[in-house]
Amino acid sequence: MVTVVDNGIRTDRTKAQGLGIKPKKVPPKPGPVMDEITVNGEVIAEEEIRQEAQHHPANSPGEALRAAAEALVVRELLLQEARRLNIKPEHRNRGDGKLESLDEASIRQLLDQEVAVPDASEEECKRYYDNNLQRFCSGTINEASHILLAVDPQDGSARDAARSVTESLISRLDSDPDIFADLAGEFSDCPSAKQGGNLGQITKGSTVPEFERALGALKDGELRRTPLETRYGFHVVRLDRRLEGRLLPFELVRERIAAWLESASWQRAMSQYVSILMDNSEITGMDFG
Repeated sequence: MVTVVDNGIRTDRTKAQGLGIKPKKVPPKPGPVMDEITVNGEVIAEEEIRQEAQHHPANSPGEALRAAAEALVVRELLLQEARRLNIKPEHRNRGDGKLESLDEASIRQLLDQEVAVPDASEEECKRYYDNNLQRFCSGTINEASHILLAVDPQDGSARDAARSVTESLISRLDSDPDIFADLAGEFSDCPSAKQGGNLGQITKGSTVPEFERALGALKDGELRRTPLETRYGFHVVRLDRRLEGRLLPFELVRERIAAWLESASWQRAMSQYVSILMDNSEITGMDFG
């Protein structure tokens, strides 16, 4: 018999309805958001997938759940294979002061045993270096100064006024370059005004693209002849000094190249190994393609 309680009176559903009392409704249990996934008969619980999804940033919840499910399927495949090969896990320190879990140790030992990757040879490293010289150049550094007149991009009259002021400042600097710091302190809306407009050392990507292009067109000590317009307003720009990038010698980057090549080889070997395990397993509820 279903009962409800109202002011201490217990009654069955029929009596409750006669008294005008509406029994509370229990909301239905939400259904699963994805099909049940099994790996050789072992079920991967949906709750476990939800928890794992927190570690897989994605553009949508569905993508995060998919990535989490894939990771857990691969993990289950590796653990099953470790058990099949009778691997006895031995804990190691993970590097953060904590020991590996039994599952972590099992997977590490399995991969150490089954996925072999040769060391990158001197010849391979040198060939990679010669084919990718641009990756081993230190970036160009520009030392620059500017005077910024900040203005709202939507305010046409204010922008016209700011352009006019920067043109006037450039004209004054043509006559007397030594007053740049004074003018920056008086007119610039940038915090660098306190340092006479000095921006320090600027590397690629540290400023907006149009500012980088403007600096790239100048020579050491040269003042840009026209105002530079950016999203921030109008700038008077001067390149103080350019430190060109230089090619790092092979000997200095050889170990880094070897690590890259060996990591890439390990990733390929790992992918092939997991693919073999999948081909020899029964996975339901998910299509890996």
